[in-house]
Amino acid sequence: MGKASSGGQLRIVGGRWRSRRLPVPDAPGLRPTTDRARETLFNWLAPLIEGSRCLDCFAGSGALGLEAASRGAAEVLLLERSRAVCRQLEANVAALDTDAVRVVSADALAWLRTGPPRAFDIVFIDPPFAAGLLGPACDLLARRGWVGDGSRVYLEAAAQEGFPPLPARWDLTREKLAGGVRYGLAEVGA
Repeated sequence: MGKASSGGQLRIVGGRWRSRRLPVPDAPGLRPTTDRARETLFNWLAPLIEGSRCLDCFAGSGALGLEAASRGAAEVLLLERSRAVCRQLEANVAALDTDAVRVVSADALAWLRTGPPRAFDIVFIDPPFAAGLLGPACDLLARRGWVGDGSRVYLEAAAQEGFPPLPARWDLTREKLAGGVRYGLAEVGA
C-alpha cells in the first residue's frame, strides 16, 4: 500500500486486465501497493501465479488480489474489514466480470482463527502500517494451516518498522525497500 488515500483510481499493471483503472474509495489508511512494487512482486510470482489459490488478508483497494486474478490466479479471496470498502471491491469485481474473485467482509485476524483451513498457494499480508497486525497474521497463517509447503507469503510494512520474526519454516527469499515501504516474499518450507 503507500500513502493515505484521497480516493482515486487503481491501475492493474499486467495480465488480462492490464491498464484497467478501477475506483478506490476514500478511506483512512487505505494505501494501494504501488505499481512498481506490484510489478516486482508479480515478476517474483510469475512461475507460480497461473491457477493458484490466493488470499489477500487486508485487501483495502484490492490491488494485490485483483492483480493476481488478472495474471491468472484461479481463486482469489479478498478479506476487508470496512463495509464501505467492501462495497467498492464488490463493484470492481463485478466490473471485471470475473468469478475468480470473492470479497468477504471480515476482520482478517478473526477470520484466520476460523476453520477448517484449506491452504492457499499465495497469501498477501499488507495491513495498515503501525497497527501491529503483520506478526499476528503470519502466526495465524502458520499455526492454523492456511499455508503449506511451498506457499508464498507477501509481506509489506513501513520501512522503519521492518518485518516481525517469521514463523518456523518460513524463509524470506526476496526483500526490497521502496521509499518508506519494505516489502518481501517468504516461502514456507518443509
